[in-house]
Amino acid sequence: MAETEMSAFSRVCLSKTIPDEETLIAELSALEAERNHRRHTVKWQFTTEDARVKLRTLYPSYSG
Repeated sequence: MAETEMSAFSRVCLSKTIPDEETLIAELSALEAERNHRRHTVKWQFTTEDARVKLRTLYPSYSG
């Protein structure tokens, strides 16, 4: 989910020149507030169990 948010921020902020750190912080704060207000969500394509089957090496199953 963090990658999704970073992608949204980079699309907005990297598409233009931002003159200084203060402006960057203001832009990111405004975008964060807008995304939080809209309550953006992630549509997961499959469950954790499905992921363990399809991506065995990335999602190991632990029996403990």
